[in-house]
Amino acid sequence: MKQALMAGLAWVLLLFGGAWLVTPKPETAQPEKPDTPGREEEKAVLQDSRSVLQVFDGEKTVEMTMAEYLPGVVRGEMPAVFEMEALKAQAVAERTFIYYHMQGGRKAAHPDADVCMDYRCCNAWVSQERAKSNWGDNYEEYNRKILQSVEETDGQVMLYEGEPILAAFHSSSAGVTAKSSDAWVSDRPYLVSVESPEGADSVPNYYSVNTFTPEEFKSKVLAQEPEAKLEGSPAGWVTDLRKNSSNRVESVTIGGVPLRGTQVRSILGLRSACFTVECADDAITFRVTGYGHGVGMSQYGANTLAKEGKTWQEILQWYYRGVSIETWG
Repeated sequence: MKQALMAGLAWVLLLFGGAWLVTPKPETAQPEKPDTPGREEEKAVLQDSRSVLQVFDGEKTVEMTMAEYLPGVVRGEMPAVFEMEALKAQAVAERTFIYYHMQGGRKAAHPDADVCMDYRCCNAWVSQERAKSNWGDNYEEYNRKILQSVEETDGQVMLYEGEPILAAFHSSSAGVTAKSSDAWVSDRPYLVSVESPEGADSVPNYYSVNTFTPEEFKSKVLAQEPEAKLEGSPAGWVTDLRKNSSNRVESVTIGGVPLRGTQVRSILGLRSACFTVECADDAITFRVTGYGHGVGMSQYGANTLAKEGKTWQEILQWYYRGVSIETWG
């Protein structure tokens, strides 16, 4: 009998390899480091970690993956206190913006690099060290949100006719965004004027006032437009102000010189081209609404939509019309 039992056991071992005799121990999850986008085995399969960029840091060109570069951009471009879905929308817009410009070739400012860390050229970029200084006790929470916004949208970009779009964005609009030709030259089918839900109750400095003495105004204008005739009473210096469908100044005449509203904004340092003007003998006053060029996604509008329950995909398709959201690498 004993021999028969032993023979039966041997037969089972041969058939199943003995695996049924051993219960494997469950794997112990390793805690993530706060400054690491994900565990090493997860990062290895992230699309962003496969995309290698040459980045000009202001002094030299360094190699970074999209997974390393993009969190610094989101830190620099959108307040970390914003809703998670708004941060995800920002991450996708930034990733799309980067790939769009890479498709067009490198810029003269950094011919050996794909992108840089200068907001005046490419993107605002904030390192972890600077973020720790800026955010203080909130660093762990805020940085975790930033990393999550990038990870959970890994590789996602907005495409129009199969190509990354010019994913323009700005801080806040005056109830409606601008189409691309309102701010620049040409229209793009995905950058149209749409309603935007933010307002004075949710946007700091939503309304701003710029007041210039006649001497200050004259000096600023003549520095850029020396043909302007700014003589006599200042009450007649600014005429023929016309607005477009997004309530931004389309054109205005200053000292006899026709200018676009965007030019006036640049010359005078206004927060947006959505302004009115009052001219008196002792002062010229501009009342401005919103902040930025007004094209594409309004960041404060995106945050308002997120608070209303919109997903990051819904936010992006609200501001960028006719686009698809797909993986790009």
